[in-house]
This record gives sequence, C-alpha cells and structure tokens, in this order.
Amino acid sequence: MQSVKEKAANVAASAKAGMEKTKATVQEKVEKLTAHGEMEKQIATQKKEEKKAEAEIKKQEAYENNAAGTTSAATGVPGRPTGPHPMSALPGHGMDSRPGR
Repeated sequence: MQSVKEKAANVAASAKAGMEKTKATVQEKVEKLTAHGEMEKQIATQKKEEKKAEAEIKKQEAYENNAAGTTSAATGVPGRPTGPHPMSALPGHGMDSRPGR
C-alpha cells in the first residue's frame, strides 16, 4: 500500500512531467511558426519528442525513488539527501548557534 507521502510525491512528479511535456509542445509550435524550411520543422518536432521522453523518464525515476523512500524533503531532489549536516541558503540556518560551536 502506498503511503500518503508517496502518493503526493507521485502526483507532484506527474504534474511536473505534464507541465514539461506541455512546454515542449508549445515550444515546438513556436519553432515551427518561425521555421524557414521543412528541415527546421522536423528538428523542432524531434526536440519536442526528446523533451517529452526525458520528462517521462524523470517521472518514472521519481516514482521509483518515491517507492524506495529516498526522496529528500530537505533538498527536494529525489535520492539526494543533504547528509548529516544539512545547510540552508538562509543566513544562520543550518548552523549550530550554541556558543563555542
């Protein structure tokens, strides 16, 4: 049975992949409109298909990582935990604020 956290992560991965695929389709349409020949139109279609395939691969990888429980909430990058000493981009965050440390 999938956990709620895993399901939510899968929904997010699916939504992101959908957005990437839509972006690729829109970009293809723009490139076809500005193309100066049939070759440029074919290249635009090929680039779209590659981007869509890449988005699908990333989605499947995210699903696998979510099932394995390796999604790191700290980094937002599946399978890439921050390690024993997480750091933040915010000043003072991720640092030990106790005196003498």
